[in-house]
Amino acid sequence: MKRNSSRLSVDYSGEPLMSRIEVKVRFSEVDSIRVVWHGSYVRYMEDGREDFGEKYGLEYMTIFNNGYTAPMVDMNLRYLQSVTVGDTVIVETRYVPTKAAKIIFEYSIFRKSDNALVLTATTTQVFMSKSEGILELNNPPFYEEWKKRWGVE
Repeated sequence: MKRNSSRLSVDYSGEPLMSRIEVKVRFSEVDSIRVVWHGSYVRYMEDGREDFGEKYGLEYMTIFNNGYTAPMVDMNLRYLQSVTVGDTVIVETRYVPTKAAKIIFEYSIFRKSDNALVLTATTTQVFMSKSEGILELNNPPFYEEWKKRWGVE
């Protein structure tokens, strides 16, 4: 089921690979004191990664169809301000180039109404062969091609 989000257009020429989407905070994402539950931000980051994948051709199914999975192995979040039901957040997802066989993203989440930075985060995913479940120590060929296509190392 696709989240209710809208892609924001941004000029990316010469800039790091990045996507920005808007996500409206739903009632089911807040806790008993009416602020977004801390775990909901992980969902917003997932929305950002999915949007990034669609924009740049690095969707989860692309990885899977090339014989790999990309499990999350590290996630760091820094909560700065709160948002509540009815707020709209802007999720900015930036690709972090690395020579290692991993995918690293940085995130900034802003409250749209006042552009306040509410969360910063990073995630790291590794590649595993889907058939044997073995950690890949080298970049898979499809990922090397993807990096060349976008001019990132």
